[in-house]
Amino acid sequence: MQEEIVIVGAGQAGAQVAQSLRQGGFEGPLRLIGEEAHPPYQRPPLSKKFLAGEVGPEGLWLRPPAFFETNKIDHIPSTRVVSVDRAGKRLHLENGDTLSYGKLVLATGTSARSIPLEGADKTGVATLRSIADVDAIREGMKEAARVAIIGAGYIGLEVAAVAKALGKEVSVIEAQDRPMKRVVSETVSDFFTRLHGYNGIDLRLNTGVEAIVGEEKATGVRLSGGEVIDAGLVLIAVGAEPNDHLAAECGLEVDNGILVDGTGQTSDPDIYAVGDCTRFYSGKYQRSVRMESVQNAIDQAKAVAQALLGQEVDYDPLPWFWSDQYEIKLQIAGLSEGYDNTAVVGSPGDKKFYVAYLKAGKLIAVDSINSPRSHMMARRVIGEDWREDLLPDA
Repeated sequence: MQEEIVIVGAGQAGAQVAQSLRQGGFEGPLRLIGEEAHPPYQRPPLSKKFLAGEVGPEGLWLRPPAFFETNKIDHIPSTRVVSVDRAGKRLHLENGDTLSYGKLVLATGTSARSIPLEGADKTGVATLRSIADVDAIREGMKEAARVAIIGAGYIGLEVAAVAKALGKEVSVIEAQDRPMKRVVSETVSDFFTRLHGYNGIDLRLNTGVEAIVGEEKATGVRLSGGEVIDAGLVLIAVGAEPNDHLAAECGLEVDNGILVDGTGQTSDPDIYAVGDCTRFYSGKYQRSVRMESVQNAIDQAKAVAQALLGQEVDYDPLPWFWSDQYEIKLQIAGLSEGYDNTAVVGSPGDKKFYVAYLKAGKLIAVDSINSPRSHMMARRVIGEDWREDLLPDA
């Protein structure tokens, strides 16, 4: 009889491991444990279509509940694992129960990054990571005429676009000198700065936040210069951090993510990890990386399932991401960190262009704005020597 596989984390990665195991012929006991009450669901639409009310919770589901029953995947919702006993190969649950495992997969994802900010615990202050978070944001928006968003990354700007479309006045406060600075070039940042300004967003760059003001409920944000921006709802959107504490507490190797090899195996041969919570070595980029993307969640999950089925695998992906803001689709292929030159093709003024990122003359990443052909081609040719005809016109 095949030994039991238990997956902790019922998001995109965890669900994909379970699905790929069954598709690959695994017939043993298979459990999928999730902290949320919902079936496994997509997270990218949370800050876009789901927040806008264009889809309901069922529209986010990766598979209907019947899929898990049919495939004999024991989905255990609303359950939190509090510790891992590696010697005894058992999980301790918050409700006091224990579960044994033969092989364990940690797919624990990320949590919204917190910041030490006075007033962050007030009613009307939110982060965005789950369906419950969006439900709370929607409820707060019913009464709030103005929304303040701390952080001009993907989530902050996506929520700003949706809130504006819902008729709210929106301020976005960013400590850096340009939006999305960590992941895009000045050209792309400048484009989105103008885009949000054109749509009426009050974008404050190079601006810190001292406190969230109000009594029990937030009524505004006090900036580092003392100015107070009124807001009935405050969203803190300053990135995510890996949920690697469960791994760390049981003695697995972690470093801003659970360290895994090309098969997804941790420092314990009976424990694997997958998705946003992992850190692994990228041969393509010659460095350790941690990726927060649907692509990585799905592809790494498939690799881990293959490894658990005894197949040879060495996961080394080409990452890709996307962001929807207003009518603009930003698609990113590759990782631009460390670039030493760029090439801009097309016109930002026409809202259709791309930026190629180069390092030592080789293409390492491409940001495509309303240019899907360049994005798809980039995913095939990243790593090649740059030349003007390597990618199609925008």
